[in-house]
Amino acid sequence: MPTMYNITLKQGASPEQIDKAKESAKSQGGTIKHEFTLIKGFTVEFPNETVHTLKTDDHIHVEQDGQARTQ
Repeated sequence: MPTMYNITLKQGASPEQIDKAKESAKSQGGTIKHEFTLIKGFTVEFPNETVHTLKTDDHIHVEQDGQARTQ
């Protein structure tokens, strides 16, 4: 089953850095599922067997997408 990740960039990230992050995700086997409009970021889906290196960029924050719970 594929895994979804929320990718957000720092507030000062340029449009070029956002495009670079998207291209990096795609080149590593990811599929962009949603692009955010209020914050600089997107959701990407990766097959389980992939290894990715998006976390190595200082402008990018990566967290696994999941269901939000209050309790």
